[in-house]
Amino acid sequence: MRIDLFNSTASELSSELTSQKIATENAAKSDLSATGDRATLTSDSASVSSLASTALSSPEVRQGMVDSLKQAVNSGQYELNPGKIAASMVDDHA
Repeated sequence: MRIDLFNSTASELSSELTSQKIATENAAKSDLSATGDRATLTSDSASVSSLASTALSSPEVRQGMVDSLKQAVNSGQYELNPGKIAASMVDDHA
């Protein structure tokens, strides 16, 4: 099963960020004429764009890890520790 959250979301995020940046710049220009103050926050959108690009360039599936786990399960060597799993579940939700 493949969950495709990043490809569609990243492109939507990128276009949304562009729209927000334009809206922010337009609002800042109109506010500047009224108040004389101006603030521009561009480093955040640049950071998000950079992270989106990095996420898009990452492989969707770590095939080596998948093959390794599949082989361990098929050979019976993959062992689960119920106590450790339960402890992790409790720690994550505490």
